[in-house]
Amino acid sequence: MNLEVTDRRMPEPCVGAVLVWNGALLLIKRGQEPGIGQWSLPGGRLEPLEAWQEAVEREVEEETGLKVNCGEFVGWVERSVTDHRYLIADFFVTTDDPSGATAGDDAEDLAFVDPEQIKRLELTAGLKEFLFQHRVLAP
Repeated sequence: MNLEVTDRRMPEPCVGAVLVWNGALLLIKRGQEPGIGQWSLPGGRLEPLEAWQEAVEREVEEETGLKVNCGEFVGWVERSVTDHRYLIADFFVTTDDPSGATAGDDAEDLAFVDPEQIKRLELTAGLKEFLFQHRVLAP
């Protein structure tokens, strides 16, 4: 098998948070590129010397106002958008009470959506497949 590597840029490390509450998944509507106007998991870039789990908790608080606890690793995904590559580690997170969630930082909006609602949203590239592949959502 001959694999040709065409993109040798180092991917930027990022995180995403999977928060399911009463069967609904927390999604944010992106207010900035990449994926402006599309729905995605809360998350973002790691800061220098930051642990993956710390980044998840910080990013969720910045984007939703929720204090969460990072849990089990869900999976990796690599995305290329224009001239950037991202390596995203997604983790399950928990919170005591999501009722105070409000969109902040680079999130334009947020919502807890059930699997039927997710089918009607414009999601970031590959998100729906990732959620089904890792059994976050049932097919």
